Amino acid sequence: MSATWYECKVKYRKFDEASGTQKVKTEPFLVDAISYTEAESRITEEMAAYLMEGEEIKITNIKVANFAEIHPFENSDRWFKSKISLIAFDEESGKERKTNMYLLVQANDVKEAYENTLTTMKDTMGEFTIPAVSESPIVDVFPYFSGDEEESERLEEFTRLKESIPTYNDENEELAMADSLTVEAE
Repeated sequence: MSATWYECKVKYRKFDEASGTQKVKTEPFLVDAISYTEAESRITEEMAAYLMEGEEIKITNIKVANFAEIHPFENSDRWFKSKISLIAFDEESGKERKTNMYLLVQANDVKEAYENTLTTMKDTMGEFTIPAVSESPIVDVFPYFSGDEEESERLEEFTRLKESIPTYNDENEELAMADSLTVEAE
């Protein structure tokens, strides 16, 4: 069964690290659910981790999200919306037809999101293009797992990937310059 993702906008008090104060924020979260009622229940339950004792949330909006698939990646901290155009040839009319779908991909920047989208689509049999990749305002994603052993392994893997800490590869400029000079000399 295919997942139905609901985008839930939640208003709550959040600690602002820049100013050191509590601020009221409205942020979108993604929840896998089978109905609006379940989405409301699940987001309320999941948001408990973001709240301090005695605080409440206000759900300002719930809508069905237009994502075909969600893909977390290791060492990434932001979510990006990738537009994929699947290309099919219509033999009757002799024209190309494009069908668009959207993926939510985790990455650190747009370039990495594009590369992660290519990685996700590598086993696709048909032709496709990626006409757009943009940062999504979605703060976090909460998938649904039934509790079966196989499902719990998938949940653990999803959570591990989603919560992994980004690593930044700061290149040593002197070594990089020495490498490039060595290659040029050969």
